[in-house]
Amino acid sequence: IKIILFFFFLAAGSATVLANNLRLSNLDVFATNDSAHTMTFSLDLGQANSWRTPASHDAAWIFMKYSTDAGATWHHASMAGSGITPSGFSAAQDFEIVVPPDQKGFFFRRADVGSGDADTKGIRFVWNYAQDGLSDDVAKAANTLTRVYGLEMVYVPEGAFFAGDGASSSEFRFKQGSADDSPWYIASESAITTTNTATAGFYYQGSGSPGENISGDVFLLPNSFPKGYRAFYLMKYELTEGEWVSFFNTLSSAAKSQRDVTSFKNSDGIVNRNTVSWDASNANFPAKTDRPARPMTCLSWPDAAAFAAWAGLRPMTELEFEKAARGVDIQPVADEFAWGSTSYSAAGAEEIFPPNQDEDGTETVLSGTANLSRNALGWTSGDGRTGGPAQGQKGPLRAGIFATNSSSRVTSGAGYYGNMELSGNLAEPAVTLGRSQGRQFLGTHGTGELTILSGHEGNAANVDWPGIDLQDSHRGVTGTVGIGYRGGDYQSASLRSFQTSSRSFAVRDPDSEGWSQRYDLASGIVWGGRFARTAP
Repeated sequence: IKIILFFFFLAAGSATVLANNLRLSNLDVFATNDSAHTMTFSLDLGQANSWRTPASHDAAWIFMKYSTDAGATWHHASMAGSGITPSGFSAAQDFEIVVPPDQKGFFFRRADVGSGDADTKGIRFVWNYAQDGLSDDVAKAANTLTRVYGLEMVYVPEGAFFAGDGASSSEFRFKQGSADDSPWYIASESAITTTNTATAGFYYQGSGSPGENISGDVFLLPNSFPKGYRAFYLMKYELTEGEWVSFFNTLSSAAKSQRDVTSFKNSDGIVNRNTVSWDASNANFPAKTDRPARPMTCLSWPDAAAFAAWAGLRPMTELEFEKAARGVDIQPVADEFAWGSTSYSAAGAEEIFPPNQDEDGTETVLSGTANLSRNALGWTSGDGRTGGPAQGQKGPLRAGIFATNSSSRVTSGAGYYGNMELSGNLAEPAVTLGRSQGRQFLGTHGTGELTILSGHEGNAANVDWPGIDLQDSHRGVTGTVGIGYRGGDYQSASLRSFQTSSRSFAVRDPDSEGWSQRYDLASGIVWGGRFARTAP
């Protein structure tokens, strides 16, 4: 069996930065079992700054793709067994493997409290190829290929939390009544019925977006809608160009035409610091990026949803966004950012290293105090600097750029559990509860497979996800209604858009607003991707 290994460097850094990254290497077939129709693989895994506390931990979400036609088409591999380090699986000392019930991959995490770089050799996982419909002969054939992928995630524990921050300012925060700015208290996953009371209820404050419920509307947020009380995993970083290109290169030719951001950019060059390129005229030419650790821009919601489905993840809800930023039973601070305070330090162009020369994708912040990427950042030469290409363009900074070997939650700009850039850089797609199309979300995970209907290839297929095609669900997620955005982005002029509880764009989607699905300067918002998985 031929094996192709992909590396996801989520935050490559310079010598001055203790960078977080995930390294996968030395994938090999360890054993085959014809009677069980399984294949065991061994894999070396390295992760900088792996950690576990009594409350939370980080983890690597690992999944595999396979091709039985020498790479023409790719499918998602099923794991054998489920639970904590099931039979045939093995992890290094002090670590464990957790396979969720749907068997779409596994979490690799510390088994006990501790921290430090993980350097694990020969972990083992088991592919149940019979579950994927393959015979022994096909699974072991010379033209059967495999690829393995990994994403860094953060565990957000079960527990009650506040949604809304009690601020009397606008921005459409969750509050308890028309005259009561106290935040919602989410104490379970039970259904919530909004109220039209002056105080002590679940009052919905509308923003006036097209199709949105208005202030004081009474509606049901059902049991099935993920409210954030239950534990979940959330990507540590925003979706990066390297991750996007790895996903894109597994798609069929027809699906690539749907997901091709370079056609939207009208360029294979650098546009708003996006360096993704792809030659559509050459089917054998893979997409590439010069900046794999840079958050991915020019994404539509159908683009982002397709990645989430392909990776076996799901969208997060806007309540989960606030939980990840604020933490369990943490009293909110009015107008706070994701790092828990109202103070901030925006990264200016003069603070980015290396100064006065072309950057190479490993830019860092010299001052050590900056924790926000926003409109104040003005590159003199776009992706480079002095003399670089794409003069005068702005764009996102490297994922995890503010985290150093001595940074705190505030100085790294992290949410309560360690998710980076929840405030700033790119706006976070989140399922809104302000429209019925969002409230239908059941929290289903992607299966790893995308739509194959002619003319609609390469879409997320989950019928409960926002944007599902209402004329024919076999077309998958083609629209944006039911999605919204949280956390602000690099071009946001208003500081309020970066605040944890600000809902200024929580119900504003491109289709309803008449914006371009991928990017529209007139909309005043640039969106990226960050996805979740309900904890097993």
